[in-house]
Amino acid sequence: MTDPGAATRRISTEGADLLTLAGVNDANLVELARLFGVRVALRGDALTISGPEELATRAAAVGQRMVDVARQQLTLSADDVLRLSELRPEETGDGAEAAEGGAAPGAPHIALPGVRRIVQAKTPGQAEYLRKIAEQDIVVGIGPAGTGKTYLAVAAAVDALIRKRVRRIVLARPAVEAGESLGFLPGDMQAKVDPYLRPLYDALDEMMPFERVQKALETRIIEIAPLAFMRGRTLADAFVILDEAQNATSMQMKMFLTRLGVNSKVVITGDKTQVDLPKREESGLLQVERILTGIEGIGFQYFDESDVVRHRLVRQIIRAYAADAGT
Repeated sequence: MTDPGAATRRISTEGADLLTLAGVNDANLVELARLFGVRVALRGDALTISGPEELATRAAAVGQRMVDVARQQLTLSADDVLRLSELRPEETGDGAEAAEGGAAPGAPHIALPGVRRIVQAKTPGQAEYLRKIAEQDIVVGIGPAGTGKTYLAVAAAVDALIRKRVRRIVLARPAVEAGESLGFLPGDMQAKVDPYLRPLYDALDEMMPFERVQKALETRIIEIAPLAFMRGRTLADAFVILDEAQNATSMQMKMFLTRLGVNSKVVITGDKTQVDLPKREESGLLQVERILTGIEGIGFQYFDESDVVRHRLVRQIIRAYAADAGT
């Protein structure tokens, strides 16, 4: 006997990449079913969702966003399905503004030559971050690990370089030891600081083919260096990123910000909970937040665990540490 409270929703998948929609081993469909407690089936040209009427209706709204993503042949994972389910109704828009790969609808995205996938904002916070980077001369992104602060900034920098909006990219990081000593590593100065800069190389490698990265580094079109190496320079026609800024001292931060030249853009990223400076040193990131807020041309973007786009457990880990710190 049929449950009078049960309902079935069918969503056309015409034009959608079914492998993208279903995910590896149907992981995306399994996640949709788990989130709403419904049955999900993909057969022929339809995605069928069955279950209690209210749950089936809510699941169908997320299913439609998944289909919209698959039609654009963008990436879609189980974590993206989770993010799509967390969008509020006012953030969903219509089909024309469907979320891209779990992105906030209508969110900015960056298509880079040589990169198979489109770099896109996957949360409203990330979307606002990219908008501020496009509009402001200096943008400060503050939030926990895994929120895409550095990744999106590097993507925006590469995009600006390719479009000839800037002539070079400068990526900097404070060389501060995070509880481990690298002073006894073998090699010259470059070999000793490279471990600090490796995350920047990794982000860059995802944005450009390896050969182009190497050529750009050799010709100094792209420069990756410790923050201390910025002293005495003027950075004009450049997209400059300071990563892990919570470990820059107040003096280093002032030095860095005053390097800004004509036609340059600066993005500063950091996590206030991960300061590795000696206790007597004030973090330059905290000082910037305190004294530069409200200045025209400088934008601040704050991220929280809802913006985490790594494995879903990262979000729960951040929440657990925050709760423990508050006890």
